[in-house]
Amino acid sequence: MLSLDHILKSGRIRLLGLLLFLWSSAGLAQQVEVRVKGDYPGLQENAKAFIGEVEGRSAGNLRRYASTAASQASKALRALGYYSPVVDWQVEEGDAEETARLILTITPGDPVRIKSRTVEIRGAAASDSRFTENLPVHPAEGDILNHGDYTNLRDTLQNRARRRGYFDGRLVTRTLEVDPEALSANITLVFESGDRYRLGEVTFEEGHWFENHLLRQFVTFEPGTPYHADEIAKLNSDLLGSGYFSGVNIDAVPGSAENGVIPVRIDLTRRDRRSMATGLGFSTDVGPRFRGTWREHWINPMGHKRGAETELSAPRQNLSTWYELPLDPPMTDLIRLTAGYQREDIENVESELLTFGQQWQHQLDDGWLQVLSVRWEGERFNIGDDEKGTSTLLLPGIGYSKLHADSPLDPSRGYRLQVNVSGSHRAVLSSVDILHVNAIAKGLFTLAGKHRFLSRLQFGGVATNRFEDVPPSLRFFAGGDQSVRGYGYQTLSPENDNGIPVGGRYTIVGSAEYQYQFADKWRAALFVDHGNAINDLLDPLATGVGAGIRWVSPLGPLRLDIAKGLNPELGGQWRVHFSMGPEL
Repeated sequence: MLSLDHILKSGRIRLLGLLLFLWSSAGLAQQVEVRVKGDYPGLQENAKAFIGEVEGRSAGNLRRYASTAASQASKALRALGYYSPVVDWQVEEGDAEETARLILTITPGDPVRIKSRTVEIRGAAASDSRFTENLPVHPAEGDILNHGDYTNLRDTLQNRARRRGYFDGRLVTRTLEVDPEALSANITLVFESGDRYRLGEVTFEEGHWFENHLLRQFVTFEPGTPYHADEIAKLNSDLLGSGYFSGVNIDAVPGSAENGVIPVRIDLTRRDRRSMATGLGFSTDVGPRFRGTWREHWINPMGHKRGAETELSAPRQNLSTWYELPLDPPMTDLIRLTAGYQREDIENVESELLTFGQQWQHQLDDGWLQVLSVRWEGERFNIGDDEKGTSTLLLPGIGYSKLHADSPLDPSRGYRLQVNVSGSHRAVLSSVDILHVNAIAKGLFTLAGKHRFLSRLQFGGVATNRFEDVPPSLRFFAGGDQSVRGYGYQTLSPENDNGIPVGGRYTIVGSAEYQYQFADKWRAALFVDHGNAINDLLDPLATGVGAGIRWVSPLGPLRLDIAKGLNPELGGQWRVHFSMGPEL
């Protein structure tokens, strides 16, 4: 039996051996140095990549390896069009502290250039503009021969054929003729496409439980539609995005085709009926907050859903429920019934709000999302000790929004446009006449992969015959993480005689931000915000400037900002802002 002392001693010996191994490995260095005469960084990098790492060799071993290294360097240059390089080598002896090195000195010579490029499409694809247009420009006549460009051109034809349903297509001619002495190359690619396959009838395997009528509304193509891989990918994405299924398996392989028609068979795995989620968050606007959600992803075979959400923080507590009915198409169109309760106590403004409503959501052909709504609101509010009231409003409304982004989590370019209009009238279950408008525009673009520019503009207004009867939930306040930084949350607002913010008739807020990516997932930011909540469009606006840092977490960007409000008479001062969420 081994004693404890023996085990510890053995462990120390193994640890010492590991440290000695790591120390000796750290002393090893790349022993082949590549030097290319002239300004050819691409040639040098390719030669290094072909040779790879060479370590731990003696001077004699390097001399024997020299011809192999020279051959690999020649192949590396040939791949980039230099067919006649001159490669000289020498070995530098190392001393007691330094290892020997093999130095390759390369004279590239003159490159081979493309003399002619012939790309011919035959068959049905010849009249398919989506197939024949926008082929890779390189290699073009006069270019230095790059074997990677040639391979990319060849692979593009084959990949495009598979994506667009030319499954019988093949390259009947694929030649790259190189004459090193004449320094010229000729490319000939002839692609015979055959006929394009078509999509057939879509059938759903038994066991999915849902009505076939609902499932067929996810299918956006008719039988006989020319095959395109994007159609299958979209159908797969839409079914998974519905929230009904944990697995979607679509069988639409050309091997099942009959007379060029591919049947589409779909096997669905229903997800768990219910799910719950909780989370803790923090922002400088509301401090720590708890969020909880409960969802019933399917209630009946017609695909109805329902759920409840709650958010609890020191200044705000709310609970909301909803019931959803899918329409055609169910990916975008729906009817949602809602009910909710919210209590707020922010900057001496207290309110309790009870809502019931209905929304009809429909996506227009041009990509805009249209929401028609009607909601009833009952609100009781106190503004300081001076203004107390209750309101009941029936608010029909209409909203339009459009989001375009190249990535849902961390886009590099895109925009969001949104406008909402609602109103009430005393003749229809309302205590005050109101016309409420709120519009938001955001934009983002990136230059050179590292320089990001963001802009944001918000305008809102409320028209009414008695502003004092308008509840706080429909007045405008500015300031905070998502508004004008450098000012407290909802502190920018017209004030009453006691200096308490009471909300404004209008809001105007603009922001410009520059971000520089200095490391993977990390960005530094500079920004300026300008805006206010006001009663007159000529009233002064507040300005905040600052700097921050961004981390793109798996859940979305986290933002930490230090801002200075430049208008101390409006409450501007140094403030730290922390928030998270999408930038569009």
